[in-house]
Amino acid sequence: MSDLTLWGLFLAAGLGTFAMRLSFVELYGRLRIPALLKQALLYVPASVLAALVLPAVIFPSGQHDIALDNPQIPAAIVAALLAWLTRNAALTLAAGMLTLWGLKYLGW
Repeated sequence: MSDLTLWGLFLAAGLGTFAMRLSFVELYGRLRIPALLKQALLYVPASVLAALVLPAVIFPSGQHDIALDNPQIPAAIVAALLAWLTRNAALTLAAGMLTLWGLKYLGW
């Protein structure tokens, strides 16, 4: 692939991304979103975060098998339970990290 083709591809991808993002900004308030869709869109950030974090927790070094000696799994469970009970992000992060560090300190 030539340099000119590659730069053209970069430019097209950048313009396409910009156009998609601009469309949401420009069309906000002009289109009527059904209530069911609006309610479903509230769960998008949490589901995207879970899709990004969960594979890193379950498969920490890129392996394709779930390791039973992985300390990240119990730390994530502790953090998830605390998040569910308290709904406090700072406390959730602190408890999850302290659990992970404690398990690593104990040699797990």
